[in-house]
Amino acid sequence: MRLDELKPSEGSRFESKRVGRGIGSGTGKTSGKGHKGQNARSGGGVRPGFEGGQMPLYRRLPKRGFTNIFAKKYVTVNVEVLEKFENGTEVTAEVLKEAGIISKTLDGVKILGRGEVTKSLTVKVAGFTASAKEKIEKAGGKAEVI
Repeated sequence: MRLDELKPSEGSRFESKRVGRGIGSGTGKTSGKGHKGQNARSGGGVRPGFEGGQMPLYRRLPKRGFTNIFAKKYVTVNVEVLEKFENGTEVTAEVLKEAGIISKTLDGVKILGRGEVTKSLTVKVAGFTASAKEKIEKAGGKAEVI
């Protein structure tokens, strides 16, 4: 394949509608906007969520709860995924990232307890569930919170 042979995929490109080009075109005279009214004017139309002056839905609904802006966001990984590593490996957030198990670390990594682990690993991450810690230690490994 060469650069001069490249072309866009079928249906991804289309001709723009040419409006106001005579009665015979089908979009002449009023250019497909009908007669008068807010949507026929230049710059006409309403903002998203506007309901013609009626109290909009987003203002009619009650507000509930709040968002804690200080909450920590953890990336979760199950213990079954740790089976991928060799015996005696020290598993950290960076090692998990390099292995392609996680894509970003956010505020840290937390290990959850789904699945089984048979290899003896030293896992150093931000948090563990009780069952995950128990499974890692039962397999002869160490679970350290950093």
